[in-house]
Amino acid sequence: MMEGLNQEMLDALPVDLHEMAASIYPRRIQRCLTLLDRRVDGVVVAAESIYRRHNVSAILRSAEAFGVHEAHLICNAFTPVAGASKGAERWLDMSFFERTEEWAEQMRKRKHRIFVADISEEAHTPDTLPVDQPFAVLFGGELAGVSDVAHSLADGVVSVPMVGVTQSLNVSVAAAVVLSRLVERRRAVPGVVGIQGEKRNAYLRDFVQREFARRRSR
Repeated sequence: MMEGLNQEMLDALPVDLHEMAASIYPRRIQRCLTLLDRRVDGVVVAAESIYRRHNVSAILRSAEAFGVHEAHLICNAFTPVAGASKGAERWLDMSFFERTEEWAEQMRKRKHRIFVADISEEAHTPDTLPVDQPFAVLFGGELAGVSDVAHSLADGVVSVPMVGVTQSLNVSVAAAVVLSRLVERRRAVPGVVGIQGEKRNAYLRDFVQREFARRRSR
């Protein structure tokens, strides 16, 4: 058995990662394994053309804190600021897309329903949006909101019910409110807690390789 890692940890990793994992602190490996066991599968959070770094950072931190596994950033002709997520990306399965159409096509192939966060009389609330099947929630930019393209490709709208004079929320605040309730409800669906199979192994490979590179660079 490799120094520092117990047999249970080794058995939880793909065999091809054992050598690299031996040089990583066991507590980091265990943290990753525990995280994957607690994550909720079948929920994707996406941000479309959000320009302000603190908003992207807040959305990703909220998603990770609530147990979302996947986060997608859609550029649509703008370049995301490096480090926008302030470390949250280390614990999320992050993907980047050039265009909203490209992202929506991938979601369709994976059988995810698409909901955009916006204000609409026909909108679902976080309590009524269907969570029994995989879904993605797309949040739009600060000024223009969700794009017309995203609206045209979506299965529905989700919004936060408001009774005060204020009828809009900062995008990062709206994301926190929506995701908190949706993930809570999704957890009650049998068999969705815990990332398994190839998705789990892909995340472990990325994590171990990244941690190994960090250790070597010190």
